[in-house]
Amino acid sequence: MKESTGKAIAGFVFGAAVGLAAGILFAPRSGEETRKKIQQKAKEYTDDVSQKISSKLDDLREHVGETGKQIKEKVKKTKEE
Repeated sequence: MKESTGKAIAGFVFGAAVGLAAGILFAPRSGEETRKKIQQKAKEYTDDVSQKISSKLDDLREHVGETGKQIKEKVKKTKEE
């Protein structure tokens, strides 16, 4: 995984945490309503991060598969020569 992708994911998680904290501090709700809202937002963020990680893993698997095919082709050509 590229370093920039890791930084982007870390930035997203940090931003989500800051947004969640700000929402909690300034929300005019009862404790029970706030807890439900926190659970809901945490699930949304978790689902979003899981989807993004899954997508990046799929991209990585595809890249590794393509690279493996290229290496096999090069090895085959080298053996033939």
